[in-house]
Amino acid sequence: MRMRKQTLRANLLILLTVCIPCNLSQAFDVVLQTGTPVQLYFSPNGGCTEGILKKIAQARSEILIQAYSFTSVPIYQALLQAHERGVKIALIADKSERAEGLTSATILANAGIPVYLDGKHAIANNRVIIIDQRTVITGSFNFNKASEEMNAENLLILESEELSEAYRKNWLQHRQHSEPY
Repeated sequence: MRMRKQTLRANLLILLTVCIPCNLSQAFDVVLQTGTPVQLYFSPNGGCTEGILKKIAQARSEILIQAYSFTSVPIYQALLQAHERGVKIALIADKSERAEGLTSATILANAGIPVYLDGKHAIANNRVIIIDQRTVITGSFNFNKASEEMNAENLLILESEELSEAYRKNWLQHRQHSEPY
C-alpha cells in the first residue's frame, strides 16, 4: 500500500509538471502605438541588406546585435564606420563563431568593438539589431550574402521605443551569460 501511494504521488507530480503551464519563457506584451513605422522586406534580392545599412548609417549612440550567422561584408563595414563615428556597438554571436576562423566577429573585435559568444544555448539563433533604443531590426534574415541573394527570408524594421526596450532587456540578459570573444 505504501509503495502504491508513492507511485501515485510520483505520477501525480509528473502529471502536474507536464500539464500545468509553467511561465519560464520571457514573453512581453507590447502595445505598439497607432502609426508605428514598420518597414518589411523579403528576399531573395528584396533589399534587406540595404534596409539594414540605411538604419546603421542613421545610428547616433548605440547598436546592439545578436546574430547567428554574420558574414555580410557590407553590414560589418557599416558597423565599423558607425564605430568610427563614435556609436557604441556590441555583438553577441553564437559560440560557433569561435571555430569559424576570420569572421565578422573577429574583424569587429579587432576594431575594438565588444564581441561576446553565447554558449549557453544549443544555438544562439537570434537575428536582431537594436539601434539607439528606438529601432528594432529582426526576422528570419541572417546577416549574410546567401540570405540576401538566394534564400527566402523576411526582415522587419520597427520604430518603437517600447519594443526596443524589450529587445534591449533580452540582449542584456544574454550578455550576462555570454563570454568575451
